[in-house]
Amino acid sequence: MRGESLSGRLTMSEQGHSQTIRQKIFLLLTEKEMTAREISQAIGIREREVYEHLPHIALSATAQKRKLVVLPFGCMSCGYVFEQRKRFTRPSRCPRCKNTHLETPLYRLV
Repeated sequence: MRGESLSGRLTMSEQGHSQTIRQKIFLLLTEKEMTAREISQAIGIREREVYEHLPHIALSATAQKRKLVVLPFGCMSCGYVFEQRKRFTRPSRCPRCKNTHLETPLYRLV
């Protein structure tokens, strides 16, 4: 069982460089919920690059009969939730209170 995790699948570090960045993100998001920052740290890319890959991952997920679930951005000051937001990038500020202290969303493939 060398090179396999307890679940029988290879872990991210054991799979090496044979996968593309999007494949690595796809695998991470099937395993657990993560923020864009957590994804960027796990793969070793900039957070902004993660946001560039997410729309493509959502399309790939749809083709595989899966869905990229996004727990939305929220304002930490007034509680406003960006439920209707279609873009994956971070909004600059809250439309209600104009504060810039926003929660980051969690992403998961189901």
